[in-house]
Amino acid sequence: ANPATITTNTPTQITVTAPAGPPSAVNVTVTTPSGTSNALPYTYTATPAPTITSLTPANGPTTGGNTVTINGTNLTGTTQVLFGANPATITTNTPTQITVTAPAGPPSAVNVTVTTPGGISNPLPYVYVAAPTVSSVSPQFGPDSGGNTVTVYGSNMTLASHVRFGPTLATGLTVISDSQLTVTAPTGTGTVVVTVTTPGGTSTVGLGNPYYTYLGAPVISTLIPDRGPASGGDSVTINGSNLTYTDSVTFGGSPASFTVFSDSVAVATTPAHAAGTVNVQLHTPAGDSNTLAYTYDPD
Repeated sequence: ANPATITTNTPTQITVTAPAGPPSAVNVTVTTPSGTSNALPYTYTATPAPTITSLTPANGPTTGGNTVTINGTNLTGTTQVLFGANPATITTNTPTQITVTAPAGPPSAVNVTVTTPGGISNPLPYVYVAAPTVSSVSPQFGPDSGGNTVTVYGSNMTLASHVRFGPTLATGLTVISDSQLTVTAPTGTGTVVVTVTTPGGTSTVGLGNPYYTYLGAPVISTLIPDRGPASGGDSVTINGSNLTYTDSVTFGGSPASFTVFSDSVAVATTPAHAAGTVNVQLHTPAGDSNTLAYTYDPD
């Protein structure tokens, strides 16, 4: 009883847009000025509404552009996939799976729905994650052999999956909070940028100091002079390499005041000590140097 919309009409063929109807068989007839035709059966079939069961991944960057796989049933003929109010780009479509390119969205959870000729699916949550930032690292220096623990400070790091020192992946990732995590530094050389990767993307250099410098182990080669009075107070020139970041000098375990003049020269003032020979050692963030002997003479 429902009229169709005629789109083309020739003496031998008509095309129409079918009207809606209940799931059943109906008679189709054509009427012209000469009368009404014989009837032919047309069956309306019930199209079940789509159901979605999972999203992979269930989170992604606010910029969109990532591929999301939607699993479910009755997905044939999908006409629209919405992330909140924003349509996604459909790339593949089977009865049980759709892949889409996610649209951009604000950092929040939104509902994903699928529309087919059978209707609109149930919603599933998808979380837009803001990109992480790295503001600082502590310590900022460490041995080129790696292995030390480094704390990374920043924001949006709760879902961190990788931390890299330059191109090299760090190990031992532990997320402490949204603004802090710790890792074990890998081996490396020079100064590198520390980056954090989450579903929201990878951090980029911006405000702050996300740099980490690898240091060679300190080496001391000569002490000039290599002996002095037990009362201390003498200046001793320490020659060596990788001395720039020296943070302590000890004579027989006793701390000495010092000044670093270059990567190869530091000058220390001897502390008082009992007469005898002691080991002199220098320390940097890369570790302890070798030791050289210094002799305290009786006053």
